[in-house]
Amino acid sequence: MTNLEVSERQRPTAIRGAWLFDGRSPALVPRPTVVVDGSAIVSVESGGDVPEGADVVDLDGATLLPGLVDAHVHLCFDATDDVVGNLAARDDAGVTESMLAAGRASLRAGVTTVRDLGDRDYLSLALRDRPDMPTVLAAGPPLTTPDGHCHYLGGVADPTERGIRTAVREHAERGVDVVKIMASGGVLTPGTKQEIAQFEPAVLRAAVDEAHRLGLPVTAHTHGTSSIVDALDAGVDGMEHVTFWSADGVDEPGDLLARIVEQRIFVGPTVGTAPVPGASPPPAIVARMAKVAANHKRLWDLGARFAVGTDAGIGVVKPHGVLAYAPQVLFALGIGAAEALTMVTSGPAVALGLGRRKGRVAPGYDADLLAVDGDPLADVSALLRVRAVFARGARVAP
Repeated sequence: MTNLEVSERQRPTAIRGAWLFDGRSPALVPRPTVVVDGSAIVSVESGGDVPEGADVVDLDGATLLPGLVDAHVHLCFDATDDVVGNLAARDDAGVTESMLAAGRASLRAGVTTVRDLGDRDYLSLALRDRPDMPTVLAAGPPLTTPDGHCHYLGGVADPTERGIRTAVREHAERGVDVVKIMASGGVLTPGTKQEIAQFEPAVLRAAVDEAHRLGLPVTAHTHGTSSIVDALDAGVDGMEHVTFWSADGVDEPGDLLARIVEQRIFVGPTVGTAPVPGASPPPAIVARMAKVAANHKRLWDLGARFAVGTDAGIGVVKPHGVLAYAPQVLFALGIGAAEALTMVTSGPAVALGLGRRKGRVAPGYDADLLAVDGDPLADVSALLRVRAVFARGARVAP
C-alpha cells in the first residue's frame, strides 16, 4: 500500500534539488528551493533561502518537476491480459480495492493527477478526494450504444437524441467532471469495430449540446475517420486516440487535421507502454502505429492542443503509472525534450481545466512534485528514476 507521510505540524517544508523543470520553461532552473506550506507551493527560487523553522528535504543531484498528469486512464482495469474478465468477476468492493491499488501505483510513479475516462457504475467518483490517491477527475461509465464499446461498464444509452440527453443528465446529476462518449468501436469489445461510428451524427450533437448546457466538457473516443468527422461536427471539446483507423490500415486524414486545429479541440493521443517480457500491444495496433504516430506529429506541427493520455490499465503493457514512458515516444517522433515534458505536465493540466492548479512548479499551485535522478532534458527516460514524489504537499512513501 502507498502511504502519504502527512505531518500535523504547521511548518512549511523546503524541498531542494540540483535542477528544476517548472512545467513551462525550456531551461532548467539551477539549485531550486521549493517552499511548500500545507498543500500549496508558496515560493520557488534558485538558491532561495529556507524559511525559519521550516523542515528541509534535500534531494541532492535530483531534478524537480511538476507531478505528471495522465489525461486518460481506467482505474477499474487491472493491467492484466484479461482486464474485462477480471472486472466482471469482482463485486463493487473488489473493484474499488483494485482501483485504489491502481491509483497508488500511479502515485509511486510520479503521476499525481489522472482523468478516469471510463469506470464501472461511477465508482471512481468516490475516489476523488482521498488523500492516498492522485487527484482524480472522473467521467463515470462512458456513454455507449447497446452492445457498444465498453457497454459492460454501465453507460449504455438509448441511441436517440432524447435518450442521449437523458443519459448525459444522469451523468451530470451523479457529479461527473467530464462526459466521455464512445463515438466509435474499440479493441476491448468484441462485436464492435474501430472504423465504424456508433452514434448517428444528430445523436452525437445532442450529447454535446446537453453536456455544454449543463456546463460539462465532452471528450469522444474516436478511432475511425467517420467518428472523427462526426465528433468535429458535433463540437466536442476533446477527442481520444484520433487514429483514423480503417478496416485495413490508417486513412489519409486530408483536411481533417487542419479542422481539428482550427476548432481548438484537445487531441488525446494514446502514448506510453511499459516493456514487459513476452507482451506487446495487439498486432492490429502494432501494424498501424507508425502511420498513427506520423499523423499525430503532423497535428503537433500544425499547432494542435494535446492532452496526452496512456489508457493505463487496459493491458499488460499499460500498467498504472506508465505515463513516465510517454516522453520517450514523443521525443522519438521529433518533439523536443522540453516540449515532451510539457505534454505530460502543464499541457494536460490545461486540457483538464486544471491549468491554474496543476502541471507547474510555481507559487499558488498545488504542491505536486516529482524528483528524479538525472537531467530529463538530456535524457527523458530520467522520469523512470524516481527519487521522491509529493502529492498536495505530502510525501508519498515508496
